[in-house]
Amino acid sequence: MTPLQLFKLLADETRLQCVLLIAEQGELCVCELTCALQQIQPKISRHLAMLRKAQLLLDRRQGQWVYYRLNPALPEWALSVINHSWQHNPALLSPLQQNLCAMGERPERAASCCA
Repeated sequence: MTPLQLFKLLADETRLQCVLLIAEQGELCVCELTCALQQIQPKISRHLAMLRKAQLLLDRRQGQWVYYRLNPALPEWALSVINHSWQHNPALLSPLQQNLCAMGERPERAASCCA
C-alpha cells in the first residue's frame, strides 16, 4: 500500500470513521458499525468491501456475522498513521463510541442486529 492509496481511502468520512473505530475497538461486525455510524447496512458494507479489497481490513466469518479488523500485515507507517489518528481525535470518535455503547451487551447486540 502506498501513502496515496491509504490517504485516498481515508479521505471518505465513512471509511475514515470505520477504520478509526475498528482501530480503537480491535474488531467490529457490520451491525456494530451500522449502529455506531448511524448509516444503512448496504452503505457500510460497500465501504468495508473497498477497504477489504485494498487489504486495509481483514474479515472473518462467525456464523452469519462478518467481523472486520485492521490487517496486521500493513506497513508500519500505515498502522502508525491510523493509530495516531484515532488516539488524537477523540471528538471524532466520541459520538460513534456512544452509539456503540448504546447497543448494550454484545450478546444482545448480536442477537438483535446481526440475526
